[in-house]
Amino acid sequence: MRKSPLVVVPALNEQATIRSVVLAIKKLGYDVVVVDDGSGDKTAELASQAGAVVLRMKLNLGVGGALRCGFRYAMNEGYDAVIQCDADGQHPASYLNELVDIWKSTSAHLVIGSRFRDTQESMKVAWHRRLAMHVLGFIASRACKTRITDSTSGFRLIAKPLLNEFAKSFPSHYLGDTFEANVVAGRAGYTVKEIAVPITERQAGKSSTGSGRSVMLILRSVLVVVFGLHFNIGRFNPQAVRHPSTKH
Repeated sequence: MRKSPLVVVPALNEQATIRSVVLAIKKLGYDVVVVDDGSGDKTAELASQAGAVVLRMKLNLGVGGALRCGFRYAMNEGYDAVIQCDADGQHPASYLNELVDIWKSTSAHLVIGSRFRDTQESMKVAWHRRLAMHVLGFIASRACKTRITDSTSGFRLIAKPLLNEFAKSFPSHYLGDTFEANVVAGRAGYTVKEIAVPITERQAGKSSTGSGRSVMLILRSVLVVVFGLHFNIGRFNPQAVRHPSTKH
């Protein structure tokens, strides 16, 4: 029996926001799994109290490692797709259905929620980061054969059979789980779509990557993709297509 998308929330020390994030998702009728990536606070406890299934990592593996754990859980439980959602309150739960609707209407394997597709942006980005975003978006657009404006977005739906591939192999390094994964999916023949989503600033805490270091890591990611040094997945086989469930 096919199941509606599972919402996977990777979390590291997000006790200030995790409860409200889980409750907002549950209110819409979605199952939620929070992957606690080695938190030292009450993230896991609060997520469980809010109604999420909690997978606790003994060590901090990074977002990519936490996501792969969530993907494997989804595969084992029979879900046809997952929706990745941040634990810091940036991603609006009200747009979960938008991602699902695009998946159902287009049979896309990857649906990205973009901060930059709408002219009325809800999040300010420094000029040097915006320039980097344009470069990454250009590369991702060519790989995916469609316009990608936010190749580093962590708000997205990933459906089978791409979900199967990411459950087997998924990078944990910076931008590997977003930009690099998008490029890899596009080059392997999977269908990628993008919608506008009003993503906001973090409600609490701060990003784990500083601006200076992030620029260096962005350059690294570009070189990895340009020279084809990224991770690889199986190519899309149209004969193995399964239509998405109509239930959510």
